[in-house]
Amino acid sequence: MAQRARLSNPLALAVMVFLGERPMHPYEIARLLRQRGKEHVIKINYGSLYTVVQNLEKRGFVEVTGVQREGNRPERTLYGLTEAGRVEMHDWLADLVAVPAREYPAFDTALSLIGALHPDEVADLLAERVHALEVHAAALRGILGRLDADLPRLFVIETEYQLHMIDAQAQWVRGLLTAMADGALPGVAQWRTFHETGEVPEEWTDIEERMAEQE
Repeated sequence: MAQRARLSNPLALAVMVFLGERPMHPYEIARLLRQRGKEHVIKINYGSLYTVVQNLEKRGFVEVTGVQREGNRPERTLYGLTEAGRVEMHDWLADLVAVPAREYPAFDTALSLIGALHPDEVADLLAERVHALEVHAAALRGILGRLDADLPRLFVIETEYQLHMIDAQAQWVRGLLTAMADGALPGVAQWRTFHETGEVPEEWTDIEERMAEQE
């Protein structure tokens, strides 16, 4: 039998986790996502939340459990997690926690190709990035301060991690900028020569030839 494709939308995982707590209607799921600050780590399109729930229902992971009536408000359909949904949610989440994903971040790509830009321009751009990271980190610290006052740490550890990674990246970029400015980064002289003469440095050609011989 062909293996069923695993879900990939993080919002679908969040929906299943929340429905694992108790049956809810999509509006309540959206409220909790905002309340617990999940929009800072999960790309959430609240307009598509109903579609996500419906897709999970088609797959048999959630089911209608009832209808909620409150005063003169329109009836709201309550959804709950099925047993198949609990298994899917558990296996998916466990896999994300245990197995480092092979990701291809945009900044990694930029660093791998950065030699195409002049080193002086790169220095300016990296300084700009550090500033943006510092602003983002300050915003996250403010968010954490607010969330910590209302939520147990368990509900904000993803924001703590995000802040840690931003701080680490900013520190690394500052170190790279210092190495470039001090001339301590090997290859900077050839990098500059390449942009000033338009000719590939002999040292780069030699490296390419040596590596080709080793293949």
